[in-house]
Amino acid sequence: MAELLKERSELDPAFTWDLTKMYESDEAWEAALPEITPYIEEAASFQGKLKDAETIRKFLDASVQLERKISDLFCYANLRRCEDTRGDKAQDMYSRVYGRYVAAMSATAFAEPEILSLPEEELKSLLQAPVLSEYRFKLQKLLDVKAHTLSVEAETLLAGFGEVFAAPGQIAENLENADLLFAPAADAKGEEHEVTGSNYILLQTSEDRVLRENAFRNYYKTFKEHINTFSAAYAGAVKGAAATAAARRYSSSRAMSMAEEHVPEMVYDHLIETVHKYMPVMYRYVALRKKMLGLDELHYYDVYTPLLKGSSRKYTYEDAKKLVLMAVSPLGEEYGSVVEQAFKDRWIDVYPNKGKRGGAFSSGTYDSMPYILTNFTGTLDSVFTIAHEMGHSMHTWLANHHQPFHYADYTLFVAEVASTVNENLLVEQLLEKAETPEEKMTYLNQYLEDFKSTVFRQTMFAEFEMKAHALAEQGGSLTPGSLSGIYKDLIALYFGPEMVIDDEVQYEWARIPHFYSPFYVYKYATSYCSSAAISEAIRTEGKPAVDKYLGFLSMGGSAYPMEELKAGGVDLSTSVPIETALKKFDRILSEAEAVFEEMR
Repeated sequence: MAELLKERSELDPAFTWDLTKMYESDEAWEAALPEITPYIEEAASFQGKLKDAETIRKFLDASVQLERKISDLFCYANLRRCEDTRGDKAQDMYSRVYGRYVAAMSATAFAEPEILSLPEEELKSLLQAPVLSEYRFKLQKLLDVKAHTLSVEAETLLAGFGEVFAAPGQIAENLENADLLFAPAADAKGEEHEVTGSNYILLQTSEDRVLRENAFRNYYKTFKEHINTFSAAYAGAVKGAAATAAARRYSSSRAMSMAEEHVPEMVYDHLIETVHKYMPVMYRYVALRKKMLGLDELHYYDVYTPLLKGSSRKYTYEDAKKLVLMAVSPLGEEYGSVVEQAFKDRWIDVYPNKGKRGGAFSSGTYDSMPYILTNFTGTLDSVFTIAHEMGHSMHTWLANHHQPFHYADYTLFVAEVASTVNENLLVEQLLEKAETPEEKMTYLNQYLEDFKSTVFRQTMFAEFEMKAHALAEQGGSLTPGSLSGIYKDLIALYFGPEMVIDDEVQYEWARIPHFYSPFYVYKYATSYCSSAAISEAIRTEGKPAVDKYLGFLSMGGSAYPMEELKAGGVDLSTSVPIETALKKFDRILSEAEAVFEEMR
């Protein structure tokens, strides 16, 4: 039997994150939790009083203090919960602080409708009031949603449903990470390998096709057995979003989600239309993969394994550190020194353990480190994951150090730019250092996989999400059959005629947690396309482009995200950035095809 995952207690603490910088212990967190109540009461005490600039300023200051306190409590509980999703203690901590968060949102839900109930002329004068100058953009964003803000009573009621609307996502997450058990997968020699959410993709990169297929079938067999629960959970999330959109007088849940960031819906449409235009290039990539792997049939369990046999090099965590530092070196000494600090000060929770949340993320608060969770397995992809999450953490670090609290939190629309800039910088430098055609192909494979997974695949997810929400909003039923049918058809569309569509493929949607954050996934694709342009400018223009990029990261949430991207050199009001990125994918693929011919 292959090596099993360790329990959390068996890990070397040097490779776990240091949460004591937030709270010295769980007991310290417990002591701090009740301290949030006076802050909630203080903010709530302004109800009925928000009629002049001075009082509104005092309320906004009180809200900032409340949000800073509760974000620390919430973040710590969530990070502890992610360490081992099986643990009752961390689950309880998360549940209690989530309840406090909902209470805070309910207690302050009066503010926006109360301010917006003021006469139009008074609202405009607030934007010019000197005492509110620090909050001017925040107030402008509030005025933007005036037509979709409900009465004080309705907003309070809606805020009270926060935990209810979040429940579907929590149910699906707990089911997938804590409850699902997968049958072990046998390799070509008959040796069994443990299958978990954390190591599934690693198994899919194996050169042993028997292992890949058995892991694939066993993994999705379990999802199929629970597909009714996943479907009910996702249907609940979609219906919750649709109900909220209807209550707020939006035409759809997509319109509501995009309006929150001031992003026109045409950006979403441009993405899907342009990616569809470049489907033939994707089909060429699938054909190249089939040819290089020497397969008569290409199945879905063949899409992650490296194109070159024997290229599954293993990297140590120390290797990953060096490569990430190399990747960010074009961004200057100050940026690099903070990345070194991140490794040294244990911002990162490195290895998988039993019960640990799968995947990877960056999470922190204005007053904490921007922590990183990964499930490092020693693959090149694991190295890229650390580079990716470090981009998020550096975006957060720069925003926190250049913006006040209320403007530090950047929107999701720009959240994936910094992460994918790091990925682009890493792969370009690896390609420059490649000494043989085989080594070059390894990195070209990584580059092509980044495009496949971040542009094509995330756009496919976005199209699935759009179709699922539209079906619900048109009165259709989100059943296992309808959801899996939509997904299977999209797999066929996005991967083309060379791909054999196995029955298990249709259940993959159930393992995508981002679907519970409506209309988030398309931002991965638009961000990657933006980062392709930015990283190319950094490489060709040097310091002027670096300064522009670091300025963009330092803006946090102090401007509309489309405007922030323009400051960084990207205009997503047209399809040009998407088209430019996909042309680059075409060029990279052509280079890979040429290298393959050279190797034959």
